[in-house]
Amino acid sequence: MVCAVIGTVQGLIITFLKLPSFVVTLAGLLAFQGVLIWYLNREAGQAGGGTIAIAPDTVLANLVYGNLGVVTGWIVMLLSVAAVSAGMLYRYLRRRSAGLAVPPLGLVVLKIVALAVAGILLVVICNTDRGTAFAELKGVPWVIPIVLAILAVWTFLLDRTRFGRYIYAIGGNAEAARRAGIKVTHIRVLAFALCSTTAGMAGIVYASRLGSISTNVDGGQLVLYAVAAAVIGGTSLFGGRGKMIHAVLGGLVIAAIYNGMGLIQLSAAVQYMVTALVLLGAVTVDAVSRRGRAA
Repeated sequence: MVCAVIGTVQGLIITFLKLPSFVVTLAGLLAFQGVLIWYLNREAGQAGGGTIAIAPDTVLANLVYGNLGVVTGWIVMLLSVAAVSAGMLYRYLRRRSAGLAVPPLGLVVLKIVALAVAGILLVVICNTDRGTAFAELKGVPWVIPIVLAILAVWTFLLDRTRFGRYIYAIGGNAEAARRAGIKVTHIRVLAFALCSTTAGMAGIVYASRLGSISTNVDGGQLVLYAVAAAVIGGTSLFGGRGKMIHAVLGGLVIAAIYNGMGLIQLSAAVQYMVTALVLLGAVTVDAVSRRGRAA
């Protein structure tokens, strides 16, 4: 709720005062980092920095470290794959009956098979014991179905609702959207509120992963990785293009690069430079492809 209010306030400032969104959101980042440091110092009673630990065996702690049972993981995976497959087939049949353009049925079946294979591999890997000699650790982490549920809701919102189409229209050409009768100001404010809410969800998951809330969290680096994940996934910085699943895939790429550089023990300086080059390359590809479509 707090994050939604923050996003709404920033959206109102941007839309009514006609300020650059980058500047307003960056100012918000700096301001609320200061609020976080002040609050943690007060609660922890430390002048130089504070940390509030999250009690174990709580809902927040289990978001990352809690696991579904082995059988439960299989049931959730099968139900999820069945629901997505049914939705894909229903959309295909509805569009074909309406005389609209549809992809080949074989391609739809291939997507369903790929989805099922990915789900099976995920559950098999998660159900493999990844604990130590002193404790067994099996099962799909709770964070995976939670992230997939958020992905499904936001994907439906963007791809299957009028609000989502308005967002794409405003991102592509705000003036054309306004002349088409779209309430650009209202949609923008609501979009900022939803973005802030999603960031709040990510913050909860991140806090559960760390097991604490600390003043040592590098918010600037997390912002860099978030932007890099979206751009690498194909979201256009110029607006009008991008999907939620693409952002998730971009995040997986960033995580793989970051984790791989840590495994080969590269220095922090090299990690920053490699991430910057990947981000710059993704932005360049986006700009070149957009230029080509315009031509």
